[in-house]
Amino acid sequence: MADSSNNHPKTLNFNVGVLGHVDSGKTSLARALSSTASTAAFDKNPQSRERGITLDLGFSSFNVDLPEQLREDPGGHGYDNLQFTLVDCPGHASLIRTIIGGAQIIDLMMLVVDVVKGIQTQTAECLLIGELTCPRMVVILNKTDLLPPNKRQTAIDKMTKRLHKTLENTRFKDCPVIALSAKPGGPEAPETDEPHGVPELIELLKSQTYLPHRDPGGALLMAVDHCFSIRGQGTVMTGTILQGALAVNDTVEIPALKVTKKVKSVQMFRRPVAGAMQGDRVGVCVTQFDPKLLERGVVCTPGSLHTLHAALISVRKIGYFKGSLATRAKFHITVGHETVMARVTFFGLPPGETHQTSTTEPQLPTSDPHASEPDLRPLDTPFSFDREYFHQDEYVIGQREAGGAGQDPEQWALLEFERPVTCPTLCLVIGSKLDTDIHANACRLAFQGRLLEGFEEKSYSETTLPRLRIYKTKHKEGQVERVTDDYTVIGRNLFKKETNLQLFVGLKVTLSTGEAGVIEGGFGQSGKFKIRVPEGLSLETKQLLSSSAKKRVKGGAKREPAKEDDAKTDSQPICINLRFKRYVFDPHKKLVQI
Repeated sequence: MADSSNNHPKTLNFNVGVLGHVDSGKTSLARALSSTASTAAFDKNPQSRERGITLDLGFSSFNVDLPEQLREDPGGHGYDNLQFTLVDCPGHASLIRTIIGGAQIIDLMMLVVDVVKGIQTQTAECLLIGELTCPRMVVILNKTDLLPPNKRQTAIDKMTKRLHKTLENTRFKDCPVIALSAKPGGPEAPETDEPHGVPELIELLKSQTYLPHRDPGGALLMAVDHCFSIRGQGTVMTGTILQGALAVNDTVEIPALKVTKKVKSVQMFRRPVAGAMQGDRVGVCVTQFDPKLLERGVVCTPGSLHTLHAALISVRKIGYFKGSLATRAKFHITVGHETVMARVTFFGLPPGETHQTSTTEPQLPTSDPHASEPDLRPLDTPFSFDREYFHQDEYVIGQREAGGAGQDPEQWALLEFERPVTCPTLCLVIGSKLDTDIHANACRLAFQGRLLEGFEEKSYSETTLPRLRIYKTKHKEGQVERVTDDYTVIGRNLFKKETNLQLFVGLKVTLSTGEAGVIEGGFGQSGKFKIRVPEGLSLETKQLLSSSAKKRVKGGAKREPAKEDDAKTDSQPICINLRFKRYVFDPHKKLVQI
């Protein structure tokens, strides 16, 4: 057993996210389950109280005896009891960013579904966030008291069957479904009405617990959700430790305020402790600062977080998203604990190049004919400044085989943030279109990825982007206007009048008659140019050009009809083809021959 010399039993903290559609009864459920409500719990927002809808991540907890499977787990020795910390995530469609913020610290998800309404758009989005961030789930069919008693069990069975069908192509296939009523009679009912089915839910939750991987190593990162001051003691920040550990007397940094503070005391659900680690829900008292400056945000080991103006990420489209992912489009990007608008540029491997090998082979489910199940390949696809990448006008969808299986090619994206964001490297990134109509029955989560490289300099477009070797291929076509000698022709319609022809000098071109030439420079002021043909023009080409020249002369003389064969040669002018590539971020706009 744990060393209990500090007179406090050793508690394992297990974070349970309570997600679900607006008004599905999540807060009532959390309240029914909880014995200790922490500071942020249950809608401190007055606007939320008026409507009975949760607006911020509420936290509350309850303790139970350590379940049998954890006692038998070699890593479970030393713990006396289990604390369930309930993270009540808001169901508002417009506040999906808060849900994502909460989902990054969740060990088990409770998806609350209104038994009468079933799966709704928001429920599907919650499910998706769960798939991206959480290994296990329990589904709760709430509000069973609204079903007529004689038809209740039939309705519950029907909805359970439907849910299992919905979940069969997700990572939560065969997850447990339990029916209950957290607040019989609804929000207005007297508190005396006892919830139904809650003890059974607690037993179910206990059976679903596992020893979460908690790593005290590495830099501290704590997500703060509430901040207040205690006169004479300091400022208290409550939140959850996402990585690392902290202890009394440590120095921590608040990146948003650009200050460091000393930890004076640490509490876990109102009990003083010497320290805390990843996964723990804590109150940390530090030397005084104005709490209004940090209602939500992050605290970290000094110097460990980076404030980024732009980033490179691996990217994968979310199958349920119906829109296209276009370069230059703006998306809401949730990264770390922030959501910010960013302009996105997609790029991939050059055409014909094979994929970079991933460390693990994906095991893709194949039962979904629409292939909207998650692609299980690792997201941290390597990126290198040393190799070339191909610029894409939009995200490329892979070929789907007849059975629906298939993968999108490996792709990356450059994110250029509208304001700087503070986040750890390799963190999960989610791109959404949160401005989509809430009532439209469509998923607004568009893509996911991992942050691979961050650009901290404000002047990244001058300092770092030129190192990005992302290119576009170009094909220009013009016509030969006339020949000046056996080795030189004058071309037209390849460039605009204002084009800087110096950029193109020395590039090779091919004529539609087969000759290869080199652009020597401009000719006159109207965008015409001179081409040197080192091997000389063939006899047929010279004949073609001389006959079309004659035709132009005759065409210019009034009343003299052009000969039929001249008209024919001029209707098929000799074309000049120029192929080159240009690096998108090259400040010199240099062109490279293909």
